[in-house]
Order: sequence, then structure tokens, then C-alpha cells
Amino acid sequence: MNMQQPTLFDDRQSQPLAARLRPRDLSEYIGQKHLLGEGKILRRLIEADTISSMIFWGPPGVGKTTLARIIANHTKSRFTDFSAVTSGIKEIRAVMEEAENARRFGERTILFVDEIHRFNKAQQDAFLPYVERGSIILIGATTENPSFEVNGALLSRCKVFVLNALSQEDIEVLLRRALTDERGFGTQQVDIPDDVIGIIAAFANGDARMALSTLEMAVLNGDLDGQTVHVTRETVEQCTSKKSLLYDKKGEEHYNLISALHKSMRNSDPDAAVYWLSRMLEAGEDPLYIARRIVRFAAEDVGLADPRAMELAVAAYQACHFIGMPECSVHLTEIAVYLSLAPKSNAMEAAYMAARDDAVNMLDEPVPLVIRNAPTRLMKELNYGKGYQYAHDYAEKMTAMQCLPDSLKDRSYYHPTDQGLEPRFGERLASIKAWKEAERNKKKG
Repeated sequence: MNMQQPTLFDDRQSQPLAARLRPRDLSEYIGQKHLLGEGKILRRLIEADTISSMIFWGPPGVGKTTLARIIANHTKSRFTDFSAVTSGIKEIRAVMEEAENARRFGERTILFVDEIHRFNKAQQDAFLPYVERGSIILIGATTENPSFEVNGALLSRCKVFVLNALSQEDIEVLLRRALTDERGFGTQQVDIPDDVIGIIAAFANGDARMALSTLEMAVLNGDLDGQTVHVTRETVEQCTSKKSLLYDKKGEEHYNLISALHKSMRNSDPDAAVYWLSRMLEAGEDPLYIARRIVRFAAEDVGLADPRAMELAVAAYQACHFIGMPECSVHLTEIAVYLSLAPKSNAMEAAYMAARDDAVNMLDEPVPLVIRNAPTRLMKELNYGKGYQYAHDYAEKMTAMQCLPDSLKDRSYYHPTDQGLEPRFGERLASIKAWKEAERNKKKG
């Protein structure tokens, strides 16, 4: 592989590719169609020039800064870029004074504050009087939940917009634009197969900046053949330190690997579970996708055999959401091992599937009058709720009242297994059924 190309790129601009390709207007902006599609709320606000202070909440590389710049250009406002990492109250006040002076001359200032969650309360409060007076339109960007990281007084004066990670399709569109746009590699001859573009898009995991940086590195280190640079899978692997683990997240291998993880945990094999988990994460799989599947597994394959499984699975999902990759890999490993070692029961899924079959076949089965809601006088006159027995009024905290339709009154859907804690639930269920049967027999007698 030729790592030196002294002639082809001598005239390239010094800015990184991601900076050169920064969208100049909404027509070039990729993603966030739920906010910027035709007729969507944020697009309407921008086009009508009725922008007010707002906060963009979303993962890195989804276009928060870019969108703020586009808004400033479209609304003909001054744009001031302000970093919460390097600035304090002194710098805030200096910028505010400039904005105040501009306002006196009829010029609006959009102040973009990157990583606003890094400001402490006093620093955030310093913005308040200027936001209230309209001296600035504040656009804050954060990767953290603003409900927790932005103080209430400031948050109440800002509209929060949630920006999503870009889809793989969005990233691929962006990469192809980089290869044809003159600001990118449009004036050069770059040969890169579609599947390699897909690999870079998958590796970026929704981050446009990472995708463009990876493409730039791959092109600069591609194989030079005359005036053409060839970018191969091996080039990308070298630039990203990734082997050929990357896969199409909508393709067969995607489903094969999640199936392997699921079945390894079901078979109580923590070593295999951790291996398949790492295969997916290192291939660029979205950790939240894995976490969602694990939450499902906790109920489908463990259930009441270990009720804590659901709590821990949800906690792992939340950890992935708060922290992201690569740090959340250890949280997913912990829950994968826990679920692998947990006692197994599929009683929850079996109960639902059995009930679903009856529900689908008997959709017109009426709700028994005794447990119908009766919010109006007419409904009461029609005997809605007549004879209802409020369980808390009874010493046993239950009654023998029939809650299933007559045609299903003897159906049983939940059948506890003998695993983990489920025998305890089975004993409780058996005693409840026995007590209710005895009570019904008393009434018959």
C-alpha cells in the first residue's frame, strides 16, 4: 500500500474534510427530518424567522453546531460560537456586552454554546438577563439530558429539540457527496466500492464528523494508480484499526449475531454471550439496539424466575443511553453475564402467546358488566360495574369475582416453572386459585 501521495493532494485545503463540507443551508443538511422536513416545526420557525432560544440535545456528530450556523445565516443574525469548556463568567459577560451593543443597532446575535451542560449553575444564570431582554438568542448544544444538566430557570426559557443519530443511509449520502463535491474530493479520482462506503458508514455509528474523518484518512492513505486513488476494505481497516467485523446493520449477519447472543444467554453460556456481544459492538452496532434486545430477553427468558433481571436490564439500557460507547460496553457485559447465569423461565412469553390466541379469536367477547367502568348515569342504569367488589375492602385483599368472560372463565395462561423464584409465585398462585374456588363453592352451596 502506498502511504505517500505527494502530488495528488498538494493543493488540498488545510481544513479537515468535515469542516470543508459543513452544510451552508437547509438544502445541504442531512438528517433530522422529524424537525426539518417540509412542514415540520423547526423548519417552519427558521423559514418564518421566528427563532427563539433553544437547546439541541443529541449525540456527537449529528449537526448541532451546523444547524445553529444555518439558522444564523438564514435569519441574518450575528453568530457567536462559545465553548463551555474554555469559557467562564468573565468571557460570558464580554460576549453579552457585544451582543447588547449590536442589539442597539438593530442586529440580532445568535449565541451558540457548545456543551452547555458543562457550565455550572452560576455560569448558566449569567445568560438569563440577556435571554430575557432579547439581547441574544441562545442556542445551546448538549449530549446530556438537559432536564438534569441545565438549570430550571434557563431551561424554562428555551425550547428543547432532540436531534437523533444519523441513520446509516444518511451517512452514506453524506459520504457520496464528499466524493463528488468540489469542497471534498470532487476534483479528484477516487475509486471506492459501495460496500466500503457502507463499512465506513456503519463504523461511524450515526456520527457524521467521524464518517467524514474516516473517509478522509482512507482516501489519503489509499493506493495510488496514476491519477486514481483506490480505497479498499483493507485501507479502511488500517485507518480504523478494525478488522473485517463490520457488517450491514440491516443484513443477515446483523440478525445472526443478535440471535447468537440471545441463544447463548438462554443456554446459560456467559463466555459465548460476551463473545457475541463484543463481536457486535466492535463491528459498530448501536449499543442501544443490543440493550433493547436484552430488556426483552429479561422478560422472555428469565421472567419471574428472577424478577430483578428486568430491573438490571433496564438499568443497563439507561447506562448505555447516558454514557455511550466505548464506556457502556462494560455495562452490557455485566447484564449479559447476569442473564446468562440467571434461572430461566419462558412462562411470561408462553402466558402472553396463549392469551393472544384467545384474544385474536374472540375479539368481540364483551367485558363482564361487573368490571366495566361506569362514569355516566346511563352506564350505571345499564348495570355497568354492578356488583363490583373492591379487593382492598376485604381482609384477604381479593374476592371470588369473575374477571374473564364466561366463555373463558376456566382458562389458565400463566404456568409457573420450577426455576429460581418462580416456585414461590407458583405456590402463591395455587393458593389464590384454591381460595377463590372455595369461595365460589360456598356461594353455590
